[in-house]
Amino acid sequence: MPDPTKRLQDTTLPVRLIVFCGRPGTGKTTLATAVARALPACYLRVDAAETALKRTGMAVGTEGYAVVHELAVSNLQLGHDVVVDAANPVPQSRAGWSEATARARAQLLMVETLLPDVKEHRRRVEQRSADIPGHLVPTWEQIVNSEWTPWVEERDGQRLQIDSTHADTALARILQALRVD
Repeated sequence: MPDPTKRLQDTTLPVRLIVFCGRPGTGKTTLATAVARALPACYLRVDAAETALKRTGMAVGTEGYAVVHELAVSNLQLGHDVVVDAANPVPQSRAGWSEATARARAQLLMVETLLPDVKEHRRRVEQRSADIPGHLVPTWEQIVNSEWTPWVEERDGQRLQIDSTHADTALARILQALRVD
């Protein structure tokens, strides 16, 4: 009789944690949901966790990330690939994902979305609306003035940089990096 406590990844390829990072409006959610569908994988969004915590009256700081770290580990331990959608604006928010993958014995792929055309980035930000009830999307001014620490691989680890100008091209590049057809 098979051991019901044995994890699927103990006998197959390691599961993957794919974390999307980038400033708001650079295509993280669009690409993360597309990758989650293509794999298929569990999809976790820090905005959803933070919005739910705010609904309970909490002042949210790092709590949303902590909740999603634990949900990611739980799903990875079940043998599911996990896609995370989170800005990860500072080194501390990026570091938590390495710890989560170590606990789950998973592989980590960090994907940083970039939108080099500032006019296009601003257009996307100004034309979008919240897709989570109660979630407030940041304004262009809030994004420009928000904290963002540039990525340094020696500190933050390797990542796949993706120009999200054309979502279909960006998605193909990510799936190629994951070796998914």
